[in-house]
Amino acid sequence: MAAMTTIKASCPSCGEVELTSNDIALRVCNHAPLSYYAFRCPSCSDEVRKPADDHIVSLLMSGGVRAQVWEVPAEALEPKPGPALSYDDLLDFVLQLGRDDMLAARATAGARR
Repeated sequence: MAAMTTIKASCPSCGEVELTSNDIALRVCNHAPLSYYAFRCPSCSDEVRKPADDHIVSLLMSGGVRAQVWEVPAEALEPKPGPALSYDDLLDFVLQLGRDDMLAARATAGARR
């Protein structure tokens, strides 16, 4: 049986730790800045998550780490013009929904036509 490759990573609490390819989860995103790798520190058991640029992805894959590809929906990457919603905006929206059930009224009105 071949020996597993040792991969060195750093834990914010414990410093450098040694892992195997099975200890690391590599998530590669179609929007590269969102790619990351994660592992549970063998010393303190904390979950550690770090960004993975193309170089890190290549290194981890060459060490036997399997990549899982995920995609960000295009809508999440669209520019959002205008001011960000505030907590008050959200609260006003929820309160308005509670005042009268506009959604249900419109849904039933459309069904009656």
